[in-house]
Amino acid sequence: MELFHPVDIGPLHLDGNLFLAPIAGYSDRAFRSLCVECGASFCTTEMVSAEALVRKNQKTDSLMKRSPNEKAYAVQIFGGKAETMAQAARIVLEKTDCECIDINGGCPVPKIVKTGAGSMLSKEPDRLLAIVSSVKKSVEEYCSEHPQRKIVPVTVKIRSGWDSSSIMWKECTQAALEARADAITIHARTRAQGYSGKADWNLQAEMVDFVAGRIPVFGSGDAFTPEDAKRMLEETRCDAVMFARGAMGDPFLFSRTIQYLTKGSYETETPKERIAAGFRELAINIEEQGELGACLQMRKKFCAYSSGLQGGARLRARIVEAKTQEEYRSIFEQYI
Repeated sequence: MELFHPVDIGPLHLDGNLFLAPIAGYSDRAFRSLCVECGASFCTTEMVSAEALVRKNQKTDSLMKRSPNEKAYAVQIFGGKAETMAQAARIVLEKTDCECIDINGGCPVPKIVKTGAGSMLSKEPDRLLAIVSSVKKSVEEYCSEHPQRKIVPVTVKIRSGWDSSSIMWKECTQAALEARADAITIHARTRAQGYSGKADWNLQAEMVDFVAGRIPVFGSGDAFTPEDAKRMLEETRCDAVMFARGAMGDPFLFSRTIQYLTKGSYETETPKERIAAGFRELAINIEEQGELGACLQMRKKFCAYSSGLQGGARLRARIVEAKTQEEYRSIFEQYI
């Protein structure tokens, strides 16, 4: 099989196997639109709190919006209680037309973990089994009640375990299979590692063998370049690569990787093209949330877009003070 190829997640057919991971503070509607523009096959929203959905927190609605150019996208939810996650899944289906619901079993942030969510699910396979089963049942019941709604697959993302003495990926994968998850993503680091150290791609390969084709396995962790993506696909035989930190400020990573996987080489975008992409993202956010909020949010994103530019440190010192679109234009005037 070619390295760049279609993927099926249950009944959902995707044209390619390069995905954008759910990244808190980054994978919003605006950024996802740029990634799709550059060839991303599938994107997932920032993680959405199940508790917030059930309590009708209005801020969750904006996190779940589809980008106009997304043919298909997933909404990721997190929570530590099966009943609440089931209710949240139903609310997602009521409020969106997403093609997939993903369950976060990997976030290492303490405030998430202490609620029984995120990486705690990579430590407690019984809890993971209960949550995935309840979400799966809730989704099937909703789709049965609304026959015009296509069946929505349920996927889960986990870590390799809690720490080096508690590697639980196999037990958690078995739980996901028993709960009838439609796909599983592995970030091959432990919760204790956070985002440090190296992801264990050997573990990814072991998971692919363990699953034995019953559901797709997606790889995440240390995929920063087209070369990384190619190595991951070849060495682990995973079905798709999920870019996370590597895509921050670099939606062009998708187009470069497609070129590399299909042609063996790729062209690198110019600094002007990178900054232009940042301004397209800013424009979308201004339209949705107003200039000040969008400009404050884009500070960290423009810092990422400016990575590698000549005089980048001086640029970033100005970026973190910017409050208006005009100030950003002044900062990047030589690239506009």
